[in-house]
Amino acid sequence: MEASNCIELININKSYSKAKNRLDVLSDFNLNIKQGEFIALMGPSGLGKSTLLHLMGGLDKPTSGQVIINEANIESFSERQLTRWRAENIGFIFQSHHLLPVISAQANVELPLSLTPLNAKQRKQHAKVALELVGMANRATHLPKELSGGQEQRVAIARAIATDPKILLCDEPTGNLDRKTANEILSLLATLNKDFGKTIVMVTHDLKAADYATRVINLEQYIDESQATEDAVSTGA
Repeated sequence: MEASNCIELININKSYSKAKNRLDVLSDFNLNIKQGEFIALMGPSGLGKSTLLHLMGGLDKPTSGQVIINEANIESFSERQLTRWRAENIGFIFQSHHLLPVISAQANVELPLSLTPLNAKQRKQHAKVALELVGMANRATHLPKELSGGQEQRVAIARAIATDPKILLCDEPTGNLDRKTANEILSLLATLNKDFGKTIVMVTHDLKAADYATRVINLEQYIDESQATEDAVSTGA
């Protein structure tokens, strides 16, 4: 049985205004991602890779077009609806881990759970399970400064999966790591995809990172091919 669409971007236009100028980042952009895919988004800077992640995660809204995530048309949500929706459906992993330095790994992982209906005991249990999944249970009481870069990123991944989201959005998740540590993090993401069914969209410039994905999208080539198809249709070629 073919997997259903998890992420649908339909005729997306995204522009930013700066002073009196308008910057067009995405123009009539379309993309479908199936449930359970591990996508590597690649291409030169300035093509809108991070913008796409922000649109998929409801951190930004398109100028026009539709963002449909698991059949929910999220660009029509209010900010309050988006906050609740993100907490239940999306996990974010960034190049910089953004852990709060003054609280433990366990407490950092519990943070997104505060947006859910879980009580304090349940939040602790969910965070404990997430830390176990990423191999950081024995560092639960450590502060971020007591962890290596790779360990901090593992805690950040635990935080991202603590609410059991369906989708993980990763923006250069191994950009600050050495090759060995980066491969360990990528193997962990691949496990979350294969064994736990997480749909993963990862922005990366790293060709070795792309090897872990189930589908690689070179955004520059993808946009060119999409435009060529539209031109052919419009001219009847």
